[in-house]
Amino acid sequence: MIKNAILLIVIATFVYSCSEQKQPVFTDAVADIDAAAFDQTIEGKATALYTMVNENGMGVKVTNFGARVVAICVPDANGNPVDVALGHDNLDDYTAEGPETFYGAAIGRYGNRIGNAQFELDGKVYELPANNGPNHLHGGPKGYFDVVWDAEQVSDSKIIFTYLSPDGEMGYPGNLEISMAYELTDDNAVSIEYTATTDKATVCNLTHHSYFNLSGAGAATINDHVLMIDADSITPVDETLIPTGELASVAGTPFDFTSPMEIGKRVNSDHQQMTFGGGYDHNWVLNKDDNSVTLAARLYSPVTNIQMDVLTDKPGLQFYGGNFLDGSTTGKRGLAYEYRSALCLETQHFPDSPNKPQFPSTTLMPGETYKHVCIYKFSVR
Repeated sequence: MIKNAILLIVIATFVYSCSEQKQPVFTDAVADIDAAAFDQTIEGKATALYTMVNENGMGVKVTNFGARVVAICVPDANGNPVDVALGHDNLDDYTAEGPETFYGAAIGRYGNRIGNAQFELDGKVYELPANNGPNHLHGGPKGYFDVVWDAEQVSDSKIIFTYLSPDGEMGYPGNLEISMAYELTDDNAVSIEYTATTDKATVCNLTHHSYFNLSGAGAATINDHVLMIDADSITPVDETLIPTGELASVAGTPFDFTSPMEIGKRVNSDHQQMTFGGGYDHNWVLNKDDNSVTLAARLYSPVTNIQMDVLTDKPGLQFYGGNFLDGSTTGKRGLAYEYRSALCLETQHFPDSPNKPQFPSTTLMPGETYKHVCIYKFSVR
């Protein structure tokens, strides 16, 4: 009897231990994010905070305001949760007056810049708001980062956001119906899949704008991160960061990440393109010749040993090195986001493609479907 009792206790302890291990560890890193702090009504639509989890202790929090990723919590090499995405722990900070940071946001109708805030399509010139010097950036001052999306949580690990961008919004032609699915897979990938259709000829280039620091959001720098980008060339830019229309080889320049390289090693180079962007803020031309989903970049933190692979079906990748972060923004857990303390890896079509016929086309016609896959896959070394 005593032996049987001891055996039962051992079995019960083992079962309890295993069940505990299956609980998401990410909650320790984002427990201070109160869902109620995201409950508002903006322009007649309700906002909320949503949570996705997988079986490996990873979790993601998103809000339907701007379809923004608020937190991405990844187990590090020791199994400890690390929140690797910049953001805020309340909606008020996302909607506050001041320079737009685009933290974790869906970007459109056209991600990146359009030169002189205009483009011509089918013989008609479309004027757009200039919100970045003379240029149009990320869909204008009220792009998709600043609207409330409809949200449907279809499972613990998947949320579908939809938005109807009306004809004429921010100057763009056509009613654009967008569906964007966030999914947290059991191989620790955050998958983003976009589809869009239009009833009038338009341009479309949707992207995602999470800021990452694999040492933890609010950590001092990303200059110690090691980056690989599978691209032999970039689209060089003018002083307003609009592509010249050429493709330039990265060989022998600070833009060569074809082999893994510490980001900070060449970031302060006097290369002219570096001075234009204040550092890294350029589009890399990925080494691909079809629409298959392939590895575009690989990022690694020597602090946490967390690695992030970026995969996409798009031809370009914007690497932005946090040159405009200046410590004036306070994010989650009261941490200030300092200069070059985060980076963005935005899968995309090339900037200013509507004005550069030599670039892959971003024109979307009625009857066609825009598709875009972006995957951020996490692991540890």
